[in-house]
Amino acid sequence: MIVHATCVALGFGGGWRGILLRGPSGAGKSDLALRAIEAGGRLVADDQTHLAVQGNGKARRLVAAPPPVLAGLVEARGLGIVKLGRTQLLARVPLGLLVDLVPSTKVERLPDPAHEKILGVDLPVVALAAFEASAVAKLRLALAQTTRS
Repeated sequence: MIVHATCVALGFGGGWRGILLRGPSGAGKSDLALRAIEAGGRLVADDQTHLAVQGNGKARRLVAAPPPVLAGLVEARGLGIVKLGRTQLLARVPLGLLVDLVPSTKVERLPDPAHEKILGVDLPVVALAAFEASAVAKLRLALAQTTRS
């Protein structure tokens, strides 16, 4: 299944966990991905992400990968399509979090925990504003919270 979303991976507990960034064009998916990469993360896919289920039973998880034609590419507004270096990329990653990118006025101060099923796999969901200076730190915090629960 291909979704209109960007996927970045953050190092977590000795491995990598994927974060799927959703939002309309201009919401900040690629911009936030570039900042996450600058902070030590890895790009999995920009703008379009291939999702597949891996495992079965309680071991079922969603795995994200780039469509082959877009692998290693990211849109940097004002620069165009940029090819990233191998050390900035991951070919596939298990997803740990779904992030809906919304205007800052739509971010709840104290949201209730939310989840969404994609391909039958339950993922935690948070809403964040992509262009806030703390957005990458919030990605790390949200990912840490999902791991503890």
